[in-house]
Amino acid sequence: MKAIDHEPELSGTNSRLVKIVALVVSLTGLVLLASPPTALVAGLLFSLLIGHPFTHWNHKVTKWLLQICVVLLGFGMNLPAVLRLGLNGSLFAAATIGATLALGYWLGRKLSLDNNTTTLISAGTAICGGSAIAAVSTVIDATEAEIAVSIGTIFLLNAVALYVFPLAGHLLHLSQAQFGLWAGVAIHDISSVVGAGLSYGPDALQTATAVKLSRTLWIVPVTLAIALGLGRRKLSATGMESPKRVRKLKITVPWFIGFFLLASLVRSYVPVVPTWSPQLSEIAHRGMILVLFLIGTSLSIRALRVVGWRTMMTGLVLWLFISSASLLAIYFLKL
Repeated sequence: MKAIDHEPELSGTNSRLVKIVALVVSLTGLVLLASPPTALVAGLLFSLLIGHPFTHWNHKVTKWLLQICVVLLGFGMNLPAVLRLGLNGSLFAAATIGATLALGYWLGRKLSLDNNTTTLISAGTAICGGSAIAAVSTVIDATEAEIAVSIGTIFLLNAVALYVFPLAGHLLHLSQAQFGLWAGVAIHDISSVVGAGLSYGPDALQTATAVKLSRTLWIVPVTLAIALGLGRRKLSATGMESPKRVRKLKITVPWFIGFFLLASLVRSYVPVVPTWSPQLSEIAHRGMILVLFLIGTSLSIRALRVVGWRTMMTGLVLWLFISSASLLAIYFLKL
């Protein structure tokens, strides 16, 4: 997720050194003791009460740490199982992604929300949160303000999901496999998916991670479809503009998905690697605690203020739709 720079006001006795010491102490305590939900709240409180001393590095560090942790999780997963989950769920993924995008378009028109923001929130909800927003924003020429509002909406719903999903899963008596499938489909970002899976159990974590990463691959066809549709609309509107931009479009697939699959391949077919899997998985789990803390520090009061009620309503309705639809499918279609 993209960090939003901010600099809270501090009392005269505080200094950059105090912030750095507080950050180091907080990170050490989190790595040793915290759960994923606790780490996220700790990041929020740290941001609002103390202030991040390295806001300009936060987004880049969070991004790389998250990707490294996901790759390390691959060393604990069996590749045939990962591929099977992706193939078995491809039809379901296509249906839920298409329905979410269509509902988002309808909601945007009903609530008089601008097209770019509607498209970004719909894609983020349907596929994989911030990664999808980043990919689609380059196609529709979204402004920084539109991206910030969309990211803020997704961030807030991710924070809620990190707490609500494990609680709901236990109340509904979902198995770990069922919960992993539900979380992988209905929670936006991979960081919150992994956090929720960690809270629910090891099998839930594996299933949720595999489902979410297979869903992330849908960035390519969805972004290409949006680009083609945009090009056709411009062409029909002007009668002159050629969709050459669409043909030259470069869609970047997150590199860490390939390394995740490679790690899973090595774990499945190199006999010595499974003996290291528990240690590598534990490193990944502790790293995800830090990721969630850093994501929490990216929030500011200013970021909350820019998320208007129409934007939040659109994101909330889409999230409730995909959450309830996927849960009903898990129950009645025995996915």
